[in-house]
Order: sequence, then C-alpha cells, then structure tokens
Amino acid sequence: MSIGRDPGVVAPTQGGIGALQGAALTLGALIGTGIISLPALAAEAAGPASLVAWGAMLLVSVAFAAAFTALGSRFPDGGGVTTYVRRAFGDSASTAVGWAFYLTIPLGAPTAAGFAAHYVSDALGRGRGTALLVAALIIALVAAVNWFGIEASARSQLVIAAVLAALLVLVIVLALPHARSGNLTPFAPHGTGGVAEAAGILLWAFVGWEIMASLSGRYHSPGRDIARAAATALVVVSVLYVGIAFCTVAVLGPDPGPAPLSDLLVVALGESARPAMSVVAVLLTVATINTYFAGAAELGASLARDGSLPAWLAVRSGPGGVPRRALAVVPVLGLVTIAVMAVVGLDTDATLLVATATFGLTYLAATAAAVRLLEGWGRVAGVVSVLASAGLVAVTGWRVLVPMGIGLLGVLWTRSRSP
Repeated sequence: MSIGRDPGVVAPTQGGIGALQGAALTLGALIGTGIISLPALAAEAAGPASLVAWGAMLLVSVAFAAAFTALGSRFPDGGGVTTYVRRAFGDSASTAVGWAFYLTIPLGAPTAAGFAAHYVSDALGRGRGTALLVAALIIALVAAVNWFGIEASARSQLVIAAVLAALLVLVIVLALPHARSGNLTPFAPHGTGGVAEAAGILLWAFVGWEIMASLSGRYHSPGRDIARAAATALVVVSVLYVGIAFCTVAVLGPDPGPAPLSDLLVVALGESARPAMSVVAVLLTVATINTYFAGAAELGASLARDGSLPAWLAVRSGPGGVPRRALAVVPVLGLVTIAVMAVVGLDTDATLLVATATFGLTYLAATAAAVRLLEGWGRVAGVVSVLASAGLVAVTGWRVLVPMGIGLLGVLWTRSRSP
C-alpha cells in the first residue's frame, strides 16, 4: 500500500536536519563503542604496525563514505540501502535486505547497550542482572528521545558528539607526553600477516554509513548537506581513531590490555581516573544506538510504504511526521531480547556475530548497488567498497545464514500477499 492511498499516513516534512546535525549523527554511528577496545586488539595482532592497518582502514572508510554519499545525494529516501537495492536489483532483493537489516537492529541493540552497561555494573560492583537492567534503561531512554522526531534526536546527538569528542581529545592530549619511542620497536613483530589480521579486526570500526543512508531523506538539502556531514564526520573520526591508536601503541606498549582508554587515563591521571570511563562508555553507546534507532524508524516506515512490511508501520504522526510505529518495533523487540537473555542466562553479547553478519550483508548489497547505479568516482568507490564488504561477510562465517533466512521470510511474506 502506498503512502498516498492511506489517509492515516502522514508524509514527513521536508528535511529536518542540517550538515552539522548530520555530522553528529554520522559520528555517533561511526565511532561506536569499538574505540574502547579495538585499538588494543589491533595492537596485539600487529604491534606498532597496527598503525598501518588503521591507515588502510581509513582509506576503506573513505571509499564507503564516497559511495554512500553519492547514493544518498542522488536517491535521498528513508529506505536508504533498500532504496538503492530496489533500484539496482528489484523488489525481492530490496525486501530481503530490508527485513534482515530492520529486524536485526533490535538484536544488536542489547549488545551495544550492554557494552556500557557492563562498565556501569562493574563500577557499582554488581553482576549480570544489573548489566541487563542498565542495557534496558539505555534502550528505553534512546527510544523516548527518538519518539519526538529526528530533530530531537539530532539535537541530543550534537551535544553528545561534542562532549564525546572533547573527552577523547583530552585523553589523547594527556597521554601523548607519556609516549616512548621504544614502544614502537620492533615495528612489525608479527609480519604482514599480523597487519592483515589487524585490518580485519578494524574493519568493524568503520561501519555506520549504512544506517545514515536511511536518514538521507530528512536533510534540508540532501545534495549539499550529506556530503558535508560525511566529510566532517570522517575527519573527526580519523583524528580520534589515529590519536587513540597511536597512544595505545606508544604509551602502553606491546601488551596494552583490554581497556586501553582506561589505561591511558590512569597513566596520565592515576588510578582514580578509571571510573571516568563509565561516562565515556555510556556516551558512546547512547550515541550509537541513537543514530541506529533514528535510521531504523525511517527504514521501517519506508519498507511499509513500499509494501515490504505491513502498511500500518508506514503511519507517521506528530510534528514533522514521526514514524512512531516503525520506531516502536525496534525498542520493543530489543527489550524482549534482553528479557529472553535474562531468563535463559545469556549475556548481552550473545547476538553480536549475527548482527555483524547482517551489517556485512547490508554493506555488500548497498555497495553492489552503487557499482550498478553510479558512474565515475562513485562507481570506483563502489568497487573498492564491494571488496571490503565481501571481507566483512566472509569473516562472519555461517552466521550470515541468519539474516539471509530472515530476508527469505520477507520475500515469502510479500509474495503471499501479492494477487
């Protein structure tokens, strides 16, 4: 059922966010909670040569940014990735990708929220039950913010991004004086294989462009503001990631431990500074989930508009036409997932690999669409992005069968409703 045929469906007003707000939302999607742990994992795999892997992944992220920016500027729509796939490969492929992506976000939300929840739980001296409760509260809080529309979400994200960037810059500035040149040798203790392993680990640090695609239709001027937002976010993320990565290697040495940001603060300010990481972890988590919930709401409403989900999910309400029904599905399923985890004794990271498999599959479909739909540098960026996306899918192994199965269910559902 199309939007125009349903009097209960309210089309969104034009735009809603500008380049600066878009950059903040993009930053929240890109930087994620990985900055707390990935620099250490990469350093363990490749030693100081992990910095080479960071540089390579930044170049890959430039390709992702170029491809998604070109697609979003040319086809601004809440469907995002599914719109690109529909134009390139047809309705069935779009429905499959849309179902897999939209219904996996609630599975990934507890994992993202759980990262900060465990920091808070540890700081309070509590266990898994407290972590699950905190994760549920974070999901409920972000859903409440998004209930009031993209403008409220973008304003809150702008504040969070500014505070978060300032805190991370502070960590870098305080830690740099403690850098030691001896920690940079031997530069590549595990050879090129170690650098390749580190690159595979770091590929996860640069996902986020796929959810911003679903917000492309909410920019005041997509053709201008999407590119500005992407460029700004990419520069900020590059500075923060490279700064933290260098400090991890040069300050903490070859065995940085699992929480390098905490350790860098301790080196600079003493053990009393460690609890401050709970604040950083919560901000990182809220920023990430905020962007994904905003994008998921637009994605769900667009899929319903195009007939790939039940039509009632396309209904919008309130100022600006907020897709509250499509939004509500995400936190409700996320909270149900947490409840199941509590009952069966699982931790919040139980759904991590399934979620990452879905993101890899989504990237592969979107970048393949870029190769087909774009020309010039956009197509070149698409080709590079396809290769990187194929690597994302490959490292998830059999778990990619889960989103593929969800996508197949979506195709069967839509065909069962066809006359």
